[in-house]
Amino acid sequence: MRVLALCAALVSLSGCGLQPIYAGGGDGHVARELAAIEVPAIPGRDGWLVRNALTDRLSRGTSEGGTRYRLDVVLDDQVEGLGLLTDDTIGRERRILRARYQLVDVATATILIDATAGSDAGIDVVGSEFATIAAEQTALENLAQEVADQIVVRVTRTLREQQ
Repeated sequence: MRVLALCAALVSLSGCGLQPIYAGGGDGHVARELAAIEVPAIPGRDGWLVRNALTDRLSRGTSEGGTRYRLDVVLDDQVEGLGLLTDDTIGRERRILRARYQLVDVATATILIDATAGSDAGIDVVGSEFATIAAEQTALENLAQEVADQIVVRVTRTLREQQ
């Protein structure tokens, strides 16, 4: 009975028109297009983290030679105090990382994507200044990964639709 249900599910999936984004693995169309994206330097520590995360995600395929796209990213990194304690000190912070990005076709200077991505994280402010700074840095590292993931998903969908 279970085998029959599994076969029925597989048959219905094959007719729905869904196709894997990374069809063909590292040699597939989308992977090659992602590998042809250049990410220029982004100022600041947050920029360094986001650029490295983007470069790691984009360079998994084999490029057919040269840069075809450029991904321009501008970041806005803010830390704001949220909770006030009875002694008027901040008890909680929120770190917000927002990215405005554009995917540009280098050959035609056409902007294919003009969008934003962002995420935020809550940070407890404790008695140790070192611990608070370490928590802020860890939050920034995690936010950079999240923002890079959002950007790559949007870029991947756009490149897949162009195929």
